[in-house]
Amino acid sequence: MLRLPPFRYYAPRSLEEALRILSDHGSQARIVAGGTDLYPKMKRRQIEPAVLVSVRRIPELAHLAGTGREGVTLGASLTLARVLAQDELVLAYPALARAFAMVAHPPVRSMGTVGGNLCVDTRCTYYDQTFFWREALGFCLKKDGTTCPVAPGGTRCWAVSSSDGAPVMIALGARLRLVGPRGERTIAAEEFYRDDGIRYLDKEPEEILVEVLLPPQEDWKSTYWKLRRRGSVDFPVLGVAVALRMESGWCREARIVLGAVGSCPKRIREAETLLEGNRLEPDVIAAVAHVVARSVRPLKNTDFLHLYRKKMASVFTQRALRELAGASLMDEASAC
Repeated sequence: MLRLPPFRYYAPRSLEEALRILSDHGSQARIVAGGTDLYPKMKRRQIEPAVLVSVRRIPELAHLAGTGREGVTLGASLTLARVLAQDELVLAYPALARAFAMVAHPPVRSMGTVGGNLCVDTRCTYYDQTFFWREALGFCLKKDGTTCPVAPGGTRCWAVSSSDGAPVMIALGARLRLVGPRGERTIAAEEFYRDDGIRYLDKEPEEILVEVLLPPQEDWKSTYWKLRRRGSVDFPVLGVAVALRMESGWCREARIVLGAVGSCPKRIREAETLLEGNRLEPDVIAAVAHVVARSVRPLKNTDFLHLYRKKMASVFTQRALRELAGASLMDEASAC
């Protein structure tokens, strides 16, 4: 049985207290919310903090307000289950609702939080193993080693972004509010993620993700498609988030973001340009899907063959766009 290493646990009741504790302990401290990803990695000795600072008892991080017409604010410590229980939010942001509903299984969604999912660690076949397995292999660049087995001749880590929520937040145009010792800042979700398996967030260790600001979604349609081996539990090995602003059946603005194909979510701007100014006709959808598949280079350090995942990027993009095309036609019919 794998056991947690010893650590000191703090449960502050205010943001100021949490920031002070993080500042006092520096690199030895880690933030924990639901712990659904952190605790297993501590058991496998992938992450070994001496101090954990829980943010579950800080009221500011449990804030939930707004509507799809005016925009929604999600506190970072809201559980995924609580978000999914908000009927109006589910209807206004269907891509986000689907992404959160496909995270693991109900017990995890009852513990896992919005902020935890957005900040979840990158994953890799060589990294997500027990200490004994990693020791036998010689460790990797992300933890205890000096070489990345995915690209031994390189100097960076190629662990893969594994968040379902991240590509959706980028597609929706969300912004994230962070608070740290030097004050607070708001950053676009697209700028929050770095293309680096180790330093994968634009976030200082002592900063706390406080809330997510979702923009109004009137005239926007969105969806999310996820590839994984099993129908539940598994992390994504491909995620396709699509958001479109439609007017009378025409696409005026598009965002297509792929997750789990690299160390950060990848926005496919060339495919977005093909959509904008066009109707969602079969030939347009096929052309967009072709561009998406051509633009991604899935790595060999997650489940399924990388060429299969590349093919499925095209398939899932087509399915997502067909779904949104059907929703657009239904809206047009209801308006008549």
